[in-house]
Amino acid sequence: MMQAWKHATAVIALALVALAPLAAQAQGKDHYKVVLQVSDADPGTWNLALNNANNVLHDLGKGNVDIEIVAYGPGINMLKSDSKVAARLAQALDSSIGIEACENSMQRFKLQKSDMYSGIAYVPSGVVHIMKRQREGWQYIRP
Repeated sequence: MMQAWKHATAVIALALVALAPLAAQAQGKDHYKVVLQVSDADPGTWNLALNNANNVLHDLGKGNVDIEIVAYGPGINMLKSDSKVAARLAQALDSSIGIEACENSMQRFKLQKSDMYSGIAYVPSGVVHIMKRQREGWQYIRP
């Protein structure tokens, strides 16, 4: 009888271990992740990306979505402290929208972190960061 109990306990434990990923997936099925790319130094493109991010946040709810905007190439210049979209950057950061600057692009454009808008994050390579995010299941948008 004790042997049967140990066997049943082991089977139940294995079942719980096997089902744990499915339970985690079911809990997170309404949680979204989106990464937006901005590689243009155009305020209109930046405003479009920021509008897209705000719309996603509003429609899905702050607790249901992770949003990042990754800037590289000429788009990196719009993350400078004197950016024409600085007020919008502040709003995005206040709304928990992540804003990442590509350090490769910063180097190319001879920018230092002291030149950049306060509160943004940095990634070594914007393109590689987006690729990694896509591999992790993030949705990719290029406004």
